[in-house]
Amino acid sequence: MTLGQATFLFFVAVAGGALNSVAGGGSFLCFPALLFSGMPPINANATNTAALWPGTAASVAAYRDAIRGHRHILLPVAISGIIGGVIGANILLRIPQATFMRMVPWLLLVATMLFMFSPQITRRVGAFVGEGGAPSRKGLIGGMLVQLVIALYIGFFGAGAGILTMALLAIMGVRSIHSINGLKTVVGAITNGVALLMFMLARVIVWPQAVLMLGGAVLGGYGGAWYAQKLPARYVRWFAITTGLAMSAYFFIRTN
Repeated sequence: MTLGQATFLFFVAVAGGALNSVAGGGSFLCFPALLFSGMPPINANATNTAALWPGTAASVAAYRDAIRGHRHILLPVAISGIIGGVIGANILLRIPQATFMRMVPWLLLVATMLFMFSPQITRRVGAFVGEGGAPSRKGLIGGMLVQLVIALYIGFFGAGAGILTMALLAIMGVRSIHSINGLKTVVGAITNGVALLMFMLARVIVWPQAVLMLGGAVLGGYGGAWYAQKLPARYVRWFAITTGLAMSAYFFIRTN
């Protein structure tokens, strides 16, 4: 890693951390930046997870009151998250780098579309909030199976999956949007944590870049976000969407 690459990755991580704290979508910056630095795609995905996971894990404590009373849902969904995260990470680790590289533009495009339409999905989530109740046994099993698929995607790539988990939790009967956000954060931290452990055991994380970007993401999350919030939220969102679409287009051209 040259000084120029280190400087580039650090400031991209600062921007990604700030973006995550305001509107989400930090992976749209950090993952492509690692690819631009010359890192192989599977290593870049694993390193991106290592750089951004601590920020998600640290926010779990803030939701401890919101998730209280929902352990009957959290436990089975978390179990699905663990299983799906392991499967998704294993699939990622077993495919060739070139194959994953050809998938990158499609994964970025899907993640960007999920992020772009997240307000509409959230409004649909709001339609369920307040109407649900405790899920039946069949509903709970069905929710676990759906979360298993979502968690598989999280372990494999993950960007944009949070909005899918939110919708699922609302359908399963979680009434409060704060509880939905809290449960989504906990499940995401668990699933990404399991995937991160798999990446560590496989030794595919490039630690100098991961630690450097972790520091930048923390700085961006706690400092850069203060400046980012001075902008209207829609500008921050559209910056993330534009970046995601641009990165998708770039990698479509690069891989064809």
